[in-house]
Amino acid sequence: MQETIIENGRSQKTYWSELLKSSELFWILAKRDITVRYKQTVLGVVWSIVRPVLTTAVLFFAFGKVAKLEFEPGVPSKLAIFAGVLLWNFFANSLAQVSSSIVANSNLVSKVYFPRLILPTSSVMVGFVDFLVGCSLFLPLYGWYFYKIGFHPSWQLLFTPVFLLLAYLAAFSFGLILAVMNVKYRDFSQLTPFIIQFGFYACPVGYSVFTLQKEWWYPYYNLNPVVGLIDGFRWCLLGGYAPFRWESFIPSVIIILSTVVLSIIFFRKRENGFVDYI
Repeated sequence: MQETIIENGRSQKTYWSELLKSSELFWILAKRDITVRYKQTVLGVVWSIVRPVLTTAVLFFAFGKVAKLEFEPGVPSKLAIFAGVLLWNFFANSLAQVSSSIVANSNLVSKVYFPRLILPTSSVMVGFVDFLVGCSLFLPLYGWYFYKIGFHPSWQLLFTPVFLLLAYLAAFSFGLILAVMNVKYRDFSQLTPFIIQFGFYACPVGYSVFTLQKEWWYPYYNLNPVVGLIDGFRWCLLGGYAPFRWESFIPSVIIILSTVVLSIIFFRKRENGFVDYI
């Protein structure tokens, strides 16, 4: 049995090595979160398919039929909306899980020593499982559109993990800041759902920025890091049908990577004081 000696200043020197050695704890916590998510549910994993399908249908009707917002010529609108819904659900679910990860595990934080950063890191796995289940629908969708209009994926599909990783880092970094604030100020738990609900309409989930490029505020709109992620994810899944937009991708990468560094510094500075408020 391995013994861990806790002494003054030791955790600061060995924190990152201990975090890497805690891979077993990472998987235990991830498995527990996934089990709790689907335990005693009627639909279970099927809900991860039903929800994006229903959301796609509603958005197609609202933005496509009512608002008349068009995608780029040749882009299958239903497939593009479904891609946006999938990535947004992964980001939103992960953000919600990370933001509540410390308070939800207050019993562990107050009783057992371990690198606290592992809690928000492992909590993203729930959203990742939902994402993988939802992606299973792309095969029949690809088959349908190939039969209907000759649509097929291209080499851009290989870059899908890049945008999935960026979405993970975005949810992790912004959620980490909210998780720290939520420990001391519990009303931040009420703010997170509002941010997610507002972001759903502020991001091009059910529409394309193709319709916004002539607006004067378009350059400022691209400062939203999720815009570049959704654009890039559609480019991966739709190949040459959906364009790659550097004007949204570059700000997304810069903002996300900067936020990751700042959020970890912010978390580490306040980590030792969590037990005082929990």
